[in-house]
Amino acid sequence: MKNRNQGLLLVHLAVLFFGFPGVIGKLLPLTPVQLTWFRVFLASLGLLVILIWQKEKFNLRSGSDLLLILASGLLLGFHWTAFFRSVQVSTVAVGLLSYSTFPIFTVFFEPWLLCLKFRKSYLLLALACFLGVALMVPEFRLSNRIFQGVVWGILSGLSFSFLTIINRVLSPRYSSLLVAFYQDSLAMIFLLPLFLSHPSSLDFGARDLSLLLFLGLVCTAGAHTMFIRGLRFIEARLSSLLSSLEPVYGIIFGYLWLREIPDLRTIGGGLLILASVAIISWQSLNYKS
Repeated sequence: MKNRNQGLLLVHLAVLFFGFPGVIGKLLPLTPVQLTWFRVFLASLGLLVILIWQKEKFNLRSGSDLLLILASGLLLGFHWTAFFRSVQVSTVAVGLLSYSTFPIFTVFFEPWLLCLKFRKSYLLLALACFLGVALMVPEFRLSNRIFQGVVWGILSGLSFSFLTIINRVLSPRYSSLLVAFYQDSLAMIFLLPLFLSHPSSLDFGARDLSLLLFLGLVCTAGAHTMFIRGLRFIEARLSSLLSSLEPVYGIIFGYLWLREIPDLRTIGGGLLILASVAIISWQSLNYKS
């Protein structure tokens, strides 16, 4: 019971920290590419220290695994860049809720890519989820900032769904922390040319540096480590439900630090999205069991 409570606490704390990046993305005077580069740079350093302390082996077993790792690093870099772009052009709530559609994409692409059976009941839940997305958008025009935020958020969720599928392939062969380290490091390398193309805009003070350190070391490397350790002691279904609290925490933080109050459209659409995602995640876990 003690181990289970410890696992619950670790996963809950990790999800709590996962809710901060959206707010930090709006507080820092940096572009989405710069935010993502600093995040993966600091996270890779933090994970490297943890892996060395755990005496982890860094070798990959095959060339196909290397290709998957390379693809996942590229996907991670795009995922976080698109997410930060989403919250910057719209709101934290819109960015988090539209990104939260990623389980819908996963249950559609996973059977196709991994040769698994597809459940037709997912179609209705996917429809409900995207009705929630549509409800959040006041007008479907590229000039509308909420629409822009939703598009970037969905692209962030889509890329994360492919990242999730790759992680599922790699997880039986490598520790999650090692995979995360390689993904962060490669995302840093892939984004470096774009990062260096705007050096003149890198002007921030002590508060901004503190937020960057918090983003990379605590909200990414630390939170990922806590989440992985917590999964040892609690069921996958419970961790999935706890993970659905990430946008809830993010929206609360958005109100506390930015005074962003979601309107009724966003609240209604968000509830529909979160309910659909929670049900589809639960059904998916039951099916795999």
